[in-house]
Formats: sequence, structure tokens, C-alpha cells
Amino acid sequence: MAKASRAKIKMTQAKIAHEAAARRAAKANSKNIAANNSEVDLDAYAAVDGVWVELGLAAPARRALIDEGLYKVSDLRKYSIDAIKDMHGMGPNAIRILITAMKKSDISFRK
Repeated sequence: MAKASRAKIKMTQAKIAHEAAARRAAKANSKNIAANNSEVDLDAYAAVDGVWVELGLAAPARRALIDEGLYKVSDLRKYSIDAIKDMHGMGPNAIRILITAMKKSDISFRK
């Protein structure tokens, strides 16, 4: 598979962020929305979640990070550990993996 160009990746990131914002707005308007996998474009996530796949994060955790606009480990410094834990899909194993990756990169969460 050929590597996507930087422009194509940026367009995909913007599309995912827009879709995530729309889903959050719809969820805020109605508590009874049931999301299923047919509503999520998994191929779009696959184009930008390479860093998270390399770390070994599960798919729900990867999608949660991408929906928040976090595409690499250094982006995590924008958030507190509590904000990351509150994301849907973030379990104890995902948190442990993120903390380990951040320690290797000498990065810390926002206080």
C-alpha cells in the first residue's frame, strides 16, 4: 500500500474532526442516540491512526484520540490525565500504554 501524501492525511484528519464534532453535537442534543459501526468510516481512521497502532492501542482508544484531534504522542501534552481517562474507549490498558509512551518521549500531561 502506498503511503498517503501529507495533504491527503491533513484532509482526512479534518474530515474526521468534522464528523466527530457532528457526532458530539448530535449526542448532546439527544441522549438516546445509539451509534453503530455502520455510522463510522473505519477506513478514514486507518489512514491517520498509524502512531496509535504502533503503540498497540485498541481501536476504541485510537478512535477516541483521533476524534479529539490527537494524532501523535506529543499532542497528549495538551490534555490532563483526567481528561484522557474520561474519553469513551480509554481503559486502564490504554492509559498505561500512553503513559509509557510519554515517559519514553519525556513528555507529561497538563496539570
